[in-house]
Amino acid sequence: MKKLFLDDVRHVRDACYYVVNPKIYWEEDWDIVRNYKEFVEYIEKNGLPDLISFDHDLADEHYEDLFSDPNWSKPNDDIELKYEEYREKTGLDCAKWLVNFCFLNRLHIPEFMVHSANPVGAKNIKSYLDNAKKHSEL
Repeated sequence: MKKLFLDDVRHVRDACYYVVNPKIYWEEDWDIVRNYKEFVEYIEKNGLPDLISFDHDLADEHYEDLFSDPNWSKPNDDIELKYEEYREKTGLDCAKWLVNFCFLNRLHIPEFMVHSANPVGAKNIKSYLDNAKKHSEL
């Protein structure tokens, strides 16, 4: 099984604190990418992995905005609008690229997990990928 871990700073085993079933993060043989560019290059070079684990915030600017807002753990339109202003892409951007890549190449979207500590970002990634998988199976 080919597994891809997207996170700017954490090691694979650190992600086990953010998911319901953490055992998979203790397995070896994860490939790690740290940003959008590495994510895209990895898939274009190696093909789709069987499983992808997503972090949302992939740059310092994401953390600064996120934690400076006292309502960061609640859905907030202002936070979501800030995502569009970032120079560095997020894990949600990676998820969107993945869906487009799969649709254009007539591939199934791989299994995924979201290990982000950002609850709004994690929900956005999960919702986006769940919706894409649902519509790709029609």
